Amino acid sequence: MNIKVNLKSIGKKKQSVKPVIYTINDNPHTVRELILAVVETGVREYNERMESPDILSYLTKEKIEEKAQTGKVNFGINYGEKKAQISKAKENALQCFEDGIYRIFLNERALEDLEEEIDITEESVFTFVRLTMLAGRMW
Repeated sequence: MNIKVNLKSIGKKKQSVKPVIYTINDNPHTVRELILAVVETGVREYNERMESPDILSYLTKEKIEEKAQTGKVNFGINYGEKKAQISKAKENALQCFEDGIYRIFLNERALEDLEEEIDITEESVFTFVRLTMLAGRMW
């Protein structure tokens, strides 16, 4: 099944959120199943990039400027030898959702509970938002 996920390009000065298509194995019926399916797809793609990096990758002037805004200019190759483990990534993703580290929106409705039932159609758009704590005092 294909789902649309809104992704923001890192380091862009302008708001540049674009829908990206994720191919997941099953049709998730709960928030928990959605998270597990998206994590599995992400980890699988990450591990595949590690196994066969794009050797012909080069940086244009525009790409260098774009990456400089994020604070790191690189070729996008992971030089580490460790692959991501799907089981640990799934466990971490579920714990982070429960702890409020990120929120998920289906179209414009916030998904609150892991066992919440969801109905996904071709027009459904998911947005994952990572929440960050602001420095300073509360009072």
